Amino acid sequence: MTRAFNPGLSKTSRRNVLRGTMLAGAAAMTGAGAMSAPRMPRLNGVNAASARLYKAADPQNATSDAKPANLSGYTRVKQQLVPPPFAPVHEQVATGDPKIVEITLETEERLMVVDEDNGASIWALTYNGSVPGPLIIVHVGDMVELTLRNPASSMMEHNIDFHASTGALGGGGLTHVYPGEECVLRWKATKPGCFTYHCAPGGDMIPYHVTHGMNGAIMVLPRDGLKDRNGNPLRYDSIAYFGEQDYYLPKDENGDYRTFEAAGDDYADSLEAMRGLIPTHSVFNGAVGALTGEGAIRAKVGETVLMIHNQANRDSRPHLIGGHGNYVWESSFTDPPLHDMETWFVRGGSAVAAMYTFEQPGVYAYVNHNLIEGVMLGATAHVVVEGQWDNALMEQVVAPRSFET
Repeated sequence: MTRAFNPGLSKTSRRNVLRGTMLAGAAAMTGAGAMSAPRMPRLNGVNAASARLYKAADPQNATSDAKPANLSGYTRVKQQLVPPPFAPVHEQVATGDPKIVEITLETEERLMVVDEDNGASIWALTYNGSVPGPLIIVHVGDMVELTLRNPASSMMEHNIDFHASTGALGGGGLTHVYPGEECVLRWKATKPGCFTYHCAPGGDMIPYHVTHGMNGAIMVLPRDGLKDRNGNPLRYDSIAYFGEQDYYLPKDENGDYRTFEAAGDDYADSLEAMRGLIPTHSVFNGAVGALTGEGAIRAKVGETVLMIHNQANRDSRPHLIGGHGNYVWESSFTDPPLHDMETWFVRGGSAVAAMYTFEQPGVYAYVNHNLIEGVMLGATAHVVVEGQWDNALMEQVVAPRSFET
């Protein structure tokens, strides 16, 4: 089957497109003392603004005298990544010396239903099959050693940009993998906080991949754990990981959502929809209602939950209806946390942590408090809390009843 991805270009097969026009085959930068063969992108069909992003990924020569990293004293541990909204097993306070934390991410291009009510779906581009990609947790001083794999069955080239890392476009310049390829990247976690990671192949394919779900979060904890503004230790019982995803799904002339045969077939139509900057959906963890009903977060009265919120593309304003952010880190963990926040701010392209100890049972709604997005576009999750009601905090004195005027 042949298909034209950009108006004005000659028709080509998806596999040929992979090697040229459609994908931004950003050239690999070199590691210490090693040279990588460049993959030069062809810029047919991309706008001038995105072309500048290709140029940023042009091949660069590493200095010949770069020394290998000194890994003496590090021990290796494997972190078993788990699907959202859950977090991997980890220490809140680091024990021993910094470690090399080995993780594996495998790209998966999969058809996902975004909204069961109207059949809206997308060929999601994912890390480990989920939107968002799994939460990664390390400590300051640790080395993150990532194996990134792109199965031969993929249609596209992928890579990864860690906002927590330093150099090489966040690792994006060193991790371009075509279908059937893998690479290994190691970087040192030097900045404490919550950070976004995402795919960034180059040009228009950067927002295309991000708005198709290819993003996630990494939390870099201080070695001595989280603390309040007075230096007192803070501990949590569990983590709830929210990935807010904006989608721009193409519609046909009747206003119905279009369907596509394979990943990448929606490229031209998606770019057109994206240019309007108006999402058709803004959801948590991949789909409308993904974290409600059977998928709701579970907790108990007295439990402290660390809520991690990632938004790789747009600003967001999380609010826990019925609760608060007892401690909120909108920036680095080196900054004192904000206290008792009603609503907090997630800058587009970042992740934020908020801690709350539940005091009442019931259903709490965790929403983007741009309520158009929270209610109409899908950015709502539920936290179901079990326990004993406390009338000292809230009491229904009189149930709803009619009255005479």
